[in-house]
Amino acid sequence: MERLGTPRALGTGIGWRPEIADAVERMPGIDWVEAVAENMCPGHLPESLLRLRERGITVVPHGVSLGLGGADRPAEARLAALAERAGALGSPLVTEHIAFVRAGGALTASPLLEAGHLLPVPRTRDALKVLCENVRIAQAALPVPLAVENIAALISWPGEEMTEGQFLYDLVERTGVRLLIDVANLHTNHVNRGEDPAKALDELPVEAIAYVHVAGGFERDGVWHDSHAHPVPQPVLDILADLASRTTPPGVLLERDENFPESAELERELGAIRETLEKAGAGTGASAGAAKATTRTTAELTAAELTAVGTIAGPRRGGAVARTTTTPPAAQTPAERQAEADLRAVSAPEIEAEARTTAAPKFEAEARTTAAPEVEASTPADPVGPVDPARQRLALAQAALLSALVAGTPVPEGFDRVRLGVQARALAAKRADVVAKVAPELPEILAEAYRPAFLTYAPRHPMTGGYRRDALDFAEYLLLAGRPEDAETRRRLRDWWLERSGPTPPSRHPAARLARATRRVLLRR
Repeated sequence: MERLGTPRALGTGIGWRPEIADAVERMPGIDWVEAVAENMCPGHLPESLLRLRERGITVVPHGVSLGLGGADRPAEARLAALAERAGALGSPLVTEHIAFVRAGGALTASPLLEAGHLLPVPRTRDALKVLCENVRIAQAALPVPLAVENIAALISWPGEEMTEGQFLYDLVERTGVRLLIDVANLHTNHVNRGEDPAKALDELPVEAIAYVHVAGGFERDGVWHDSHAHPVPQPVLDILADLASRTTPPGVLLERDENFPESAELERELGAIRETLEKAGAGTGASAGAAKATTRTTAELTAAELTAVGTIAGPRRGGAVARTTTTPPAAQTPAERQAEADLRAVSAPEIEAEARTTAAPKFEAEARTTAAPEVEASTPADPVGPVDPARQRLALAQAALLSALVAGTPVPEGFDRVRLGVQARALAAKRADVVAKVAPELPEILAEAYRPAFLTYAPRHPMTGGYRRDALDFAEYLLLAGRPEDAETRRRLRDWWLERSGPTPPSRHPAARLARATRRVLLRR
């Protein structure tokens, strides 16, 4: 594993959004901000961000579209765009998500589908192998360190082989990537998937944490929605306190993406975060000292002793290597972790061989503010050379799940049908909201008919490109169906579509021919 250096101290920050840009500039005690990478154009950075940079405030680009957990290798254009933003902002690191956001395409010989959402990766050896390869590709293409974020989820994959903590531990061990730990997402997964946040923190390599996210949400019918549009609840602060009692996070950031309150309310939330960190950090040093005095560290044990107590090659639970270390992974020093990594390397070929023969088992999304130009989705290039079996198995599994969520195909075996229905409705609702932000003229033209019309359209028309393309496709769908019924409203919608769809260049491609035919039909109406 690439050894981790000391993470840069960031301090207390807030997610920069255009709606609260002025308030952020005036807030006292803001050490840094995070901005959605896809919503920034390096040649035309928002004046607010430039002023913050001039004051010495660090800006971190937060990507949402790489899809590092997907079966395809990350697109070079997306990596180049993320690297360009990091360079333009002079950022010390960039962040992305452990998630997949699209599926289908060349690996499955099926249409490429876009989720418009961060979807969970199965915690399997296949998925871990692919994720590690994708992270290494991203690390090689980026000019600064990469940190990856755990996500919130409504659904669970059947047949998972690792806990979240084990999955992240192995990811860091194999790649040296840093972690962005979202404590609100740990709370979401506790409510929705029954996962214990304390256990996840026990298993995390805390020395790899680059910074921490804190955000709010709400519960409805037993499901927690990670909305980033509500105040931070006490259970999320409690998880932050637990994390801070184990380590001092280099940075902590408040995220808010909708329903922005007055700046005084945001400042109160930041104050609660600082107070939580101060209280939790007061006893950290004493507890760490007591643990060291009473426990022999992994570095002090011999290889024979480690094997005997099952530290490294311990009993397997559900196909995953069980960790029964004398010193929990989260409490180990760098020297202890190196000793363990060296010993684990002995059995790496065996583990890899097993991974090659193991088949993969048959909400709010983070593209949160999409008013600025997004990177256009593109079909990944055909695989070069032999197809990696792990990638193909993962591709088939993810394509089946995404198709069930956005195209109404049958639910894959082993998934909770009720939860998949909740997730599918959440995706359609979020898609309608984002299209309304990207193309605000549509809800203005259609008025109260916009949302029901879009929710009728979405299940039969999955998104295959970016949200701007989706807005045009929705308008085209309505017009070809002779809607809206009111002639003046239909004329306004037609004019909007014709103005934004633009002239279609000559091409033999079927999609281009269809676009030209559509324009001819609509121009005659």
